[in-house]
This record gives sequence, C-alpha cells and structure tokens, in this order.
Amino acid sequence: MNAIPEATSQDSGTRPVISILPGRQKRVRAGHPWVFSNEIKMSPEEKALTPGTVIDVVDAAGSAVGSAIFNPHTLICARLLTSHSFAEIDAGWLAARITGAAALRDRLYDAPFYRLIHAEADGLPGLIVDRYENTCVVQMNTAGMELLAAEIVAALQQTIAPAGIVLQRDSAARHLEGLPTVAPEIIGNVPSPAPLTENGVGFLADLSEGQKTGWFYDHRENRARVAALSKGQRVADVYSYLGGFGLQAAAAGAADVVCIDRSEPALDLATRAAAAAGLSDICRFEKSEAFAALEALSSAKEKFGVVIADPPAFVKSKKDLKPGARGYRKLTRLAAKLVDHEGILCVASCSHHMPMDMYAEQVRRGVHDAGRTGRILHVGGAGPDHPAHPHLPESAYLKCLLLQLD
Repeated sequence: MNAIPEATSQDSGTRPVISILPGRQKRVRAGHPWVFSNEIKMSPEEKALTPGTVIDVVDAAGSAVGSAIFNPHTLICARLLTSHSFAEIDAGWLAARITGAAALRDRLYDAPFYRLIHAEADGLPGLIVDRYENTCVVQMNTAGMELLAAEIVAALQQTIAPAGIVLQRDSAARHLEGLPTVAPEIIGNVPSPAPLTENGVGFLADLSEGQKTGWFYDHRENRARVAALSKGQRVADVYSYLGGFGLQAAAAGAADVVCIDRSEPALDLATRAAAAAGLSDICRFEKSEAFAALEALSSAKEKFGVVIADPPAFVKSKKDLKPGARGYRKLTRLAAKLVDHEGILCVASCSHHMPMDMYAEQVRRGVHDAGRTGRILHVGGAGPDHPAHPHLPESAYLKCLLLQLD
C-alpha cells in the first residue's frame, strides 16, 4: 500500500493569477468550464508552474472569473472549479461537492451502486468516482486532481466513509496531462472481487485490475430495456465483459444466453455471478475475439432473438475517426446477420470523438449491408449518474441504438 502524498493545495490569498486575453473571455463567461492555452497571457512564470496548481482566473480588465486547476503544458490549460475567485480548494470544499453529488444519486437509485462523481458535470474536472456500496474507485485524470489526491481521500472519508478506496492511475487521459500510469493504490479494505447489484441482478467486479473502474454503470438503463425484450429469446451478448447485458436478460426470462468476450478473467467472474444467481443453466460463456465469434456464428447459421454488441471505443482520438467508423459499420453488419426476423439488435459506442449522427449513419449502413431493414426503437445514452455538462457535448459520450429488424 502506497502512502497518500501530503496535501498540496495553496493558500487562496497567495496563489497565482492568470489573465484571459482581451476579447477571449465570452465563452468562459457564458459557462464553459475550460480555458485554452491560446486564450491566456502565458508568462514565463506561468509556464514554470507545477501542472495541477490551483490558480485564479481574471479577464483582461482584471475582473474575477473563478478558481481553476492549471496545466501550462496542455491545450486545455485551465479547468474551472468554481466561479468564486480565491475559493479555498481543500478537503472541506471537495466534501461539499461530493455531498451534493451523493444526494443526487441517492434520489436516483435505491442502492449505493452508481457513478458518484462524473468529472466536469459534477464540478470536479478530471475526477471520476464509482461507488460500490462501501468501496469507492477513484480515477484522477488531470494533474490538478492528482495533486489533490490526499484531499479527495479525506473528503470521501468525511462524507460517505467508505471501508475501502482504490486510486486508479492508469487511464489514457493521464498521458495528455503529462501524468504517469502506475499501479492502483489500495486504501483500507477492498473486496476482491467486489459484489454489486444492478437492476436487481448481482454481479462480481475486480475493482483494482478490471477494466476502467471495474464496472460500467453507464449502461444501466439500456440493460434494463434490453432485458425487458429478452423473455423467451435466445440472446447473444458480444463484448460481454462481466455479463451485464446477458445476465440481466437471463434473469428476465431469456431462454438461452451466450456471453462472448476475449477476457478470461472477466468471463470467470461472469460465470461465478451466473452460478450465484441460479442462471448457470441458461448462460454459457465463450472466450473469443468478437468479430471472429460473430463470423463463426453466422457461418453456423445461428439466429438470436436479441443480439447486443457493446464494444470498447473504436475511436480513441480524432485520427481514428474514419477507421473507427468502418469498424462500427462492420460490427453492425455482422451482428445484424444473427438477428431473427423481428428480433432485436442493440449496438453501442462509447467513443466520445464519434458524433451521434455519424454513428447512427454507420449503424444504418451496417444494417443495410446485412441485407436487413427495420426500425429504431430507442436512442439512448448514459444513465443520469453520468450527467453531461451543458457546454461539453463530448461529455455525452455514450450512444446506444435499439432496433427491431425485419
């Protein structure tokens, strides 16, 4: 277990102040939470600041804009924390934000299994916290949140008092901030694997070595919608990970479920969860690469009443947009071929660089390539514990289309 670094927040009366260039303050004044490096007067002193330093932002006239975390080496150089200048950014301030976020989630859900903090939308840029009842998994994706690690831990302990906290420092976003990726840090008692409940179904997640924070709460509503359409159907859950879609379909009365993923550890946990839920006779688990599995099922003339294809991001940067679009089109084509007449196809993208209109077009083309027609039943996104910032359309990253195919 590594030691949490000493608190590094600065006294609000002595910390640096940066100035936005004349005429460049309108967007931030209108509520946008970011200041870009070409919008500020960058002096040698500011260039020398430690990435993640808490600073105050003023406009060209010297009027206060707010307090922010600052990184002189990134395009997004300042991320606003509050419109109140010289706010004391400490464990108490963080605790107030966490308390408000928890109160909202507790209004939304009847059990403490949810995304507690969703970065800018909850006023904490670069911070992700997922809650698993008495355990929290924390991702610090900006230099500012990294410097506030001690205060974040103290604020969580002050507000919801988790028995265990996992600090994750391995996300790709950290590279953009000049941060290293390192092994997770465990504080307190963290179950391995950790139990969780979603839509009344129990699962198991590895909170330190699993994907991202261990589970993907964002699909909660989409899983419930698919499960409601699965009674009596054969179901194929491709990129199943821990069986989120598949096990919920089985619990809702599916006749047969196959979960396909290339991760053996994930499938092992899904198998254990199915056994604990009494679903082993309905569910089977196949370790395979998704495209190869879909092609094999098609060659075998297999058909399913419900097919789910929920891949990891195909578009991780803007340069991946064209090949990623082709990937989504091909995936849709292969998945659509397996759907029974009047069956259900659920396809999703978590690539925030892939616009919804472009993704929907690739799905339309993929369905056509498969020689199918149909109708879109529902267009969904992430659940309300993953709120989108109104000035950051990219924060509404998840796209999920539910179709019935003829």
